[in-house]
Amino acid sequence: MKNNSLDSSIKEWKELYMAAEAFRKLQPWTWMSDSDLFGVQNPQNGEIGYCCIMGQIEEVFALAVYLGSEGLDGYLKVQSGEIAVDDPDAMHIQKCLMASFEDRDYLEKEELQTIKKLGLKFRGRHAWPQFRSYLPGYVPWYLEKDQAILLTIALHQAMDVAQRLKEDRNLLSPPKDGLLLVRVPSVKGGWRDVWVIPSSPEKKELPVAPVDELCIQRIKKNITKGKGIWEVDFFYFPAPIREGNRPFFPRTLVIMDHAKGIVLHNWLAPDEEFFSKFQESLLDFVEKGKILPKQILINKYDTLRMLEPITSRLNIDVKMVEMLKAVERLREEMYGHFANNPRGFI
Repeated sequence: MKNNSLDSSIKEWKELYMAAEAFRKLQPWTWMSDSDLFGVQNPQNGEIGYCCIMGQIEEVFALAVYLGSEGLDGYLKVQSGEIAVDDPDAMHIQKCLMASFEDRDYLEKEELQTIKKLGLKFRGRHAWPQFRSYLPGYVPWYLEKDQAILLTIALHQAMDVAQRLKEDRNLLSPPKDGLLLVRVPSVKGGWRDVWVIPSSPEKKELPVAPVDELCIQRIKKNITKGKGIWEVDFFYFPAPIREGNRPFFPRTLVIMDHAKGIVLHNWLAPDEEFFSKFQESLLDFVEKGKILPKQILINKYDTLRMLEPITSRLNIDVKMVEMLKAVERLREEMYGHFANNPRGFI
């Protein structure tokens, strides 16, 4: 894994490490929780990074900066319990930068080399700064230059907010519901507080390709609808693919036999291909396997949207359920397998 941190100048990286060390010594998690949310505006593009300080329960010590409305949406889904912290999907909704404090053994060799090159020394548990970029569908990765600069700014502004909140517990209490305190750069220099209404994330419609009508007609002519029940789901595969600079997690389409609990079909593709070829993969499986179900079970509306152009033409019943039991067992087995080799690549 190549350390992209060296894309930044030594000066910029030393400033980031020094800011992180000052933040750690302040220990703001002793009086703040991860629900004490505030914002820091990026001077370069105006985007707001939504900051939370972790460490109150003494498991993870960090500053997370959730980027824009998409990052905020991911944070709120975890905070509200919509997605559990230990849910495998939790990582794939995060769009943030993070400065965390780890034991030395958790740092990569390249990070230790950078610390040595900067002439810095750290000692003890949870004392070694580590910086990561989180992006949905990608492996947590080293920072690029502009990310390092933004995280340095966020650390300084987080210390400012934390110190004032220690003296005034009402600092983050909004004057009106729906407002959030954001630190913004002043035209006269320095920083100031403003209250803003966080913008809502843009709703992304999944791209659905036109159905292959000729294939549908061939299936209708040659394949009789069966009696079985399928579970159909898609999710991020638990092992990444190393292509290009940053490894990514492909999506996988899984079709399970509901009664037997066996995998009937499994297909992997990167995000940019997955949704446009989802139907093609499913129809190819049906046509080659000469098999159709009586009913399909799903547990999310995105799956329904992808399936509907096919199931409506083939007159297949689709039922929404709370849990896909066969799929969940498969996912547990998959994540258990790859947990033993967390850095394994496909």
